[in-house]
Amino acid sequence: MPHRSLKVTRDARALTPSASGAVTSVGVFDGVHLGHQSILAANVARAAELGAEPTVVTFAQHPKAVLLGRAPRTLTTTEHRLALFARAGIRHAVVMTFDEELRNTAAEDFARRYLEDGLGTRAFVLGFDSKFGKDRAGGPDTLRARGHEVEIAEKVMVGQRAVSSTAVREAVELGDLEGAARMLGRPLTVYGQVVKGQALGRRLGFPTANLDLFHELEPPTGVYACRAHIVPPPAADGAPDPRERTGTHHAVANIGHRPTVVAAPSGTLVEVHLLDFDADLYGQRLELEFVQRIRGEQRFDGLDALSAAIAADVESARRIFG
Repeated sequence: MPHRSLKVTRDARALTPSASGAVTSVGVFDGVHLGHQSILAANVARAAELGAEPTVVTFAQHPKAVLLGRAPRTLTTTEHRLALFARAGIRHAVVMTFDEELRNTAAEDFARRYLEDGLGTRAFVLGFDSKFGKDRAGGPDTLRARGHEVEIAEKVMVGQRAVSSTAVREAVELGDLEGAARMLGRPLTVYGQVVKGQALGRRLGFPTANLDLFHELEPPTGVYACRAHIVPPPAADGAPDPRERTGTHHAVANIGHRPTVVAAPSGTLVEVHLLDFDADLYGQRLELEFVQRIRGEQRFDGLDALSAAIAADVESARRIFG
């Protein structure tokens, strides 16, 4: 469904409050899973009541990269998250760089400088475990002590476990597409840009788009039936195009190392063959939606055997899509 435009601010020092003020949520929101969606929905609803701008403050990279010196692979890059924020009805996203300066900003200073003076926040909607500021010392009580209305979104449970980015990552790494989808509230998707490859698929009769996932986490190696959504490029500030998607196609995706043609693989490749489609996708964005795993990755005796296997994969995908 097409969404309204999302305003993106990348320099938090340049923030100026809008005339209506903001309802603000703060967090990484990696995956924009059901727990995050609960926060965003409450934010949008409260903003509508106040006539304010539903706003998210997020971070360009995972804070753990600075706090721990390493960070998990993301479920959703910044660009992907911005598209999901827009779908949820958020109208302003502030994308902050989590660096040593921000790490050492006291919670009170963070609240005053960015959330009050910068955004003119009239109310907050936060997650049950939301923390901010140096040493994660700030939270709902900090904001309430400063006179703010703070709504806390309740923990969302799927089965016996609280939904979290960590739990979704575990499901993705295990190849549990159904489990990941239950926690995401939608099918698992990855988002990337089509880059040049070796055109091997075209020589085999199955042209493929090679997808750079920008560090997003993909499922285990194997062949998958997918829906490939063609996504317009973002604006200069990173805001997603309100057209959302310019085409959706059934597809077969191979995630792996191409053992038939590469003796010493250097990394995981994501190659996507769109069924009944033969236009050039180089440079475009794809959002790849995983529907079902067809088989594991295999090494074949030669290109003829590989081509026959791909043909069988395509037929399997057609059956899956009915």
